[in-house]
Amino acid sequence: MTKIVPILLAGGTGTRLWPVSRDALPKQFLPLVGDRSTYQETLLRVDDNALFSRPIVITGADFRFFARRQAEGLGIDTTVVIEPMRRDSGPAVAAAAALAKNRDPNAVVLTLAADHVILDPEEFRSTCLAGLKAAEAGHIVTFGITPNAPKTSYGYIRRGKPIGSQEVYEVDAFVEKPDAETAARYVAEGYLWNSGNFLFRADVLLAELARYEPAIAAAAESAVAGASDDLGFLRLEPTAFAGAPQKSIDFAVMEKTNRAAVIAGNFRWSDIGSWDAIFDIADRDKSGNAVHGPVVTADTHNCVIHSDDRLIAVLGATDLVVVSTPDAVLVMPRNRAQEVRDIVAQLKREHRPEATDHRRVHRPWGYYDSIDAGERFQVKRIVVQPGGALSLQKHHHRAEHWVVVRGTAEVTIGPDTRSVHENESIYIPIGAVHRLANHGKIPLELIEVQTGSYLGEDDIIRIEDVYKRS
Repeated sequence: MTKIVPILLAGGTGTRLWPVSRDALPKQFLPLVGDRSTYQETLLRVDDNALFSRPIVITGADFRFFARRQAEGLGIDTTVVIEPMRRDSGPAVAAAAALAKNRDPNAVVLTLAADHVILDPEEFRSTCLAGLKAAEAGHIVTFGITPNAPKTSYGYIRRGKPIGSQEVYEVDAFVEKPDAETAARYVAEGYLWNSGNFLFRADVLLAELARYEPAIAAAAESAVAGASDDLGFLRLEPTAFAGAPQKSIDFAVMEKTNRAAVIAGNFRWSDIGSWDAIFDIADRDKSGNAVHGPVVTADTHNCVIHSDDRLIAVLGATDLVVVSTPDAVLVMPRNRAQEVRDIVAQLKREHRPEATDHRRVHRPWGYYDSIDAGERFQVKRIVVQPGGALSLQKHHHRAEHWVVVRGTAEVTIGPDTRSVHENESIYIPIGAVHRLANHGKIPLELIEVQTGSYLGEDDIIRIEDVYKRS
């Protein structure tokens, strides 16, 4: 049997799930439903060697280390491809198809959004198997979802004639997100939700792109041909990829091609595009609340309550969304969840860092969390993953004090290198060339106290960096 090549699209952002999802760390890498990220759950769904081959992950440069680290945490081997800039799903799918075709001219590809939730993985795999024959025959098969409600936040698909069996149908029409009355009619008439996940032969998809969007096809194939290795990642050639018009695969191909087919998936699915979608898919308590983290409720019903750190106590509330992160709190009626993007847009206009950045800042080597700050000091918690190393650097305006609270740090200051163990500290003077590394087997955790006249991140002069950052 032909093995399907899974392609995970993991480069997008999810502003409607602010303040948890932000540009600096979007929803696909976060545990919004359950203990794993949606990206990890997507990887696990295609971790079946009988049906699927090694996954290809398409993501941006900022997220490549997340993608690799979270896959390694599951013991799943992936090819992580760096998208040089965002060009929507059309060029990303085209590049992935070209890469799969280079490996196998007859490759059958399954494109999956890494930020979707599917709660019935066995049913999902059965649907993939049922659609495989149609894909091998040259159809571009989209996964339609049997609706359980007249949702206005999803596009719909009208089925046409059956293809070969009663499971796969021609696509009679793709229709945009409807109003409530139209959505109810669509459900009554047997329309399906458009999940945006596709199964196809790589050569067929590329041929249809060459027919309808030749600039996308040419740019993607050229970017793959000129791709280079970058620290074990595959970086698409930037100049070629930049030539691709920014367009979704739906607009580029699916709404134009006569090869479109649809198979109905009876698995529970959500694109978790907003907090009310989280409410629809998450487990709920006896009062109908979807809760995550340290939460206490009393006389509270049908709410979404999400905490990443501090305790949230909610009394006498109904149909609210309450979300707390270390640096922001969101409270709103659940039926206005689609309007979060307006709040994010306002924050961006006001140049608030909370619009795009988390207090915890992730780096290739680990992360740091800004705990406290004053006029001439700043306190951070720094975690360096095993094998991680900060750049060799210096600062013009600040000194640093490091206290190791877990693990062993290898610290270089000038020509000297020494080990600093738990409950030990070390001082780095202003202007000293220094580096911090973790060569141990467990994460290194330390508290950093910065003091000086200027404490901005742009006072980092990198001399040498294993991650090739400027």
